[in-house]
Amino acid sequence: MEKERDMASNVIFFSWQRSIPGREMVSAEHFTQFVGWMSSLKNSGTITSFDPVFLTPGAGSSVNGFFLIQGDSQKLHELTETNEWLEHITRASLHLENMGVTFGGTGPEVATRMQLWTKSIPTK
Repeated sequence: MEKERDMASNVIFFSWQRSIPGREMVSAEHFTQFVGWMSSLKNSGTITSFDPVFLTPGAGSSVNGFFLIQGDSQKLHELTETNEWLEHITRASLHLENMGVTFGGTGPEVATRMQLWTKSIPTK
């Protein structure tokens, strides 16, 4: 039987490079609103946690900030189908450069994915 996965090890990685020049205040206002919404999702149990992260800008860096949103895989996928999520992502695409959203794993999920990956490596 397959090992049960840790529900908090599933993540949404919502990243961006920077605000589009001239739209910085829109980005700041939306950031505050998004953090408030994430807090309400955490309080309701829809997500386990979220961490906004600002990286030190570097030469050639395409990611300077991101949200790491953790929770149950099914709940995270359902979240990305809600009108609220789609509204936030659409708004973000109008004021952030190189914005992206992807699913991933952390914590114990890394070991599970590493096992799957190494099992798939062809041997000579």
